[in-house]
Amino acid sequence: MTLRLIFILLFLSLAGCATTGTGTKDQDAATPESDFEAYLPPSSVTTVDEHLYEPASQTEIETIETVVPVVHENVWESLVENFDLPECSDQEINLKWAQWYADRPEYMARIFKRAQPWIYFIAEELERRQLPGELALLPIVESAYDPFAYSSGRALGAWQFISSTGRNYGLNQNWWYDGRRDVWASTHAALDYLTYMNEMFDGDWLLALAGYNSGENRVLRQVQKNQKKGKPADFWNLTLPRETRGYVPKLLGLTCLFKNPQDYDFSLPKSPNKPVIAAVELEQQADLVLVSQLAEVPIDVMFTLNPGYNRWATSPDGPYRIVLPVQNAEMLQARLGTTDPSSLMKWDQVIVENGDTLSGISAKQHVPISVLRTANNLNGDMIRVGQKLRLPRDDQLLVDPLYASAAIELQKLQSGLISSDRKTHHVRSGESLSVIARRYRVSVKDLQRWNNISDPRTLRAGTDLVVFYSPTQPVNDKGTVQYVVQRGDSLWSIAKKYKVQIKDIKNWNALSGSTVLQPGQSIKIIQ
Repeated sequence: MTLRLIFILLFLSLAGCATTGTGTKDQDAATPESDFEAYLPPSSVTTVDEHLYEPASQTEIETIETVVPVVHENVWESLVENFDLPECSDQEINLKWAQWYADRPEYMARIFKRAQPWIYFIAEELERRQLPGELALLPIVESAYDPFAYSSGRALGAWQFISSTGRNYGLNQNWWYDGRRDVWASTHAALDYLTYMNEMFDGDWLLALAGYNSGENRVLRQVQKNQKKGKPADFWNLTLPRETRGYVPKLLGLTCLFKNPQDYDFSLPKSPNKPVIAAVELEQQADLVLVSQLAEVPIDVMFTLNPGYNRWATSPDGPYRIVLPVQNAEMLQARLGTTDPSSLMKWDQVIVENGDTLSGISAKQHVPISVLRTANNLNGDMIRVGQKLRLPRDDQLLVDPLYASAAIELQKLQSGLISSDRKTHHVRSGESLSVIARRYRVSVKDLQRWNNISDPRTLRAGTDLVVFYSPTQPVNDKGTVQYVVQRGDSLWSIAKKYKVQIKDIKNWNALSGSTVLQPGQSIKIIQ
């Protein structure tokens, strides 16, 4: 190796040490609360964290023996370099979608604000798996990067998993937690699913994307049908649902927009090309407020970065993972070394009295039977007088005003965004699982799974059941609204109600000019 090359490599190593860190400010300085604004959803933030939006610089160093690749300071620019899907401009519809997104700068700004904490993590995972950079744009199409988005097809989260597919790819769903909303977990699941379909379709990413939208088996049947008839079996020649035919062009339109921003008077978003969040694995179930206090992170930031948790604690069955801004993750990791993990989960206690039943205690304490069983290691519903049962709540903590304030804020955040698709149903006399299932338009099997009911005949009046359902109008502030058409509604009246354009409603829902809305039909409104 030449002396000049050794000097250059030494220079690069020192430069890397000087620029690598866990934040953009002095790590020894206290982090002011305003620095957490970058981790809050758009509806919670009115100012932009400017230090994360400085223009990126590019440096290319040429040596005698090799050329060092350009290292971008902006992760979005690095993603564009890893784009690998077919040419975006091959179809006119792709260009129309590129222009559609470019014409909505405020909408795109909200999306990029939601994506900011996650984009480096997603980009890094794509690079590790050697997957196309365009897949980081897929949550824009799916949910506008909103982890609380809920579709008419009961798909949930930034990557829009339905319940069954989510479970197939390791996303647990129970009273405590829904992995479909967990951006960290659902990103891994989505990339696993996409990789599987890409292999199924012999490396054809457009068919894999179509399968992600409408199901791989449906796409596979159409491929085989065309092949038998001697017809082209690529995406553009398959007979697929209208939504799917528009789905892939949306992503390719975004690809065009990001590859050629100058053609659309568009500026790439800017996010640092380094980690801004990190995951800490706890050893067991933990109270989110207590963890936030230990990590010195505001509870709204804890909630935003951990949207999978339905309650005040992680799930007893896991995951126990907590995602935090990098510096706070390091602080938590260090303090866990001197903290008893069991102290991060507090419990109330109730003593079984004569005449008590598990279902009665469940109804009185507003805790599902399945949670009582898990918390107390019960195999069935048998309890005895004098037995002490743990309840996943500790009223003594409310003596601490800081804890009480944070707990109340967390409850408000969760009830405002999570409860829109979850309801506690108090079983009345004469009700059966089938009656309740019909009321909420869910299946009996789902009710059994959500509430750990092996035998429907054991259902008793007074029991509280958790029900995940699609209400008439689950609204996410500055996000997606699923509106169920009522009698007398028209595109004009709905557009007026939500202050949007009729043409946008048609685009969002792939409606033709001759479409007549039907009562009960669900349509998507993006705000």
